[in-house]
Amino acid sequence: MAKITTQEQLRGIYAMPKGRPLAKQLDRLEQHCRRFIELSPFLVMGTQGADGLGDVTPRGERPGFVHVLDDHTVAIPDRPGNNRLDSMTNILANPAVALIFLIPGVDETFRINGHAEIRDDAELLQRFEVDGKLPRAVILVHVVEAYLHCAKALMRSRLWDADTRIERSALPTMAEMLRDQTGGAVELESPEDMRDRYRRVLY
Repeated sequence: MAKITTQEQLRGIYAMPKGRPLAKQLDRLEQHCRRFIELSPFLVMGTQGADGLGDVTPRGERPGFVHVLDDHTVAIPDRPGNNRLDSMTNILANPAVALIFLIPGVDETFRINGHAEIRDDAELLQRFEVDGKLPRAVILVHVVEAYLHCAKALMRSRLWDADTRIERSALPTMAEMLRDQTGGAVELESPEDMRDRYRRVLY
């Protein structure tokens, strides 16, 4: 086994892309891109900080929680979280971001690569009001590349198949895992108490 260190070595074992993989890449959001975003309740956002480390974070709400502002811009509300602010701190250092949108039951995914900025304009925040609550900030992503991603990964993983679901009991509870990882520094709570605590601060 040898370490691959150059593009020439890499292309020695992988063919050059051609045809559909190249033709499908867009620089804007047309009707099918917009519809995919409208139906998606979940995305994963990739960023990179000043230290060079990559980071990915899940974002999810009701379908359509991401708003398409125009052919080149999407807006993502930042809901209450753990206040680490990893993604937003990274964006301040390096605005390059990558998004993958998923729709339950659909094996294809949709990808956006672009540049992000963080906004707190009152009018923009108001677009994302839920139950009288506003996000503290909104992440705007300016689209550079947009394309539908093929279904192979989700087909291989059978992600949406009911018979591949793992029983939650296969893992300890979140609190138990955190207790073990932190040497007891995190308070132990029941799954029911944890979900109740989450529900109180979803928005």
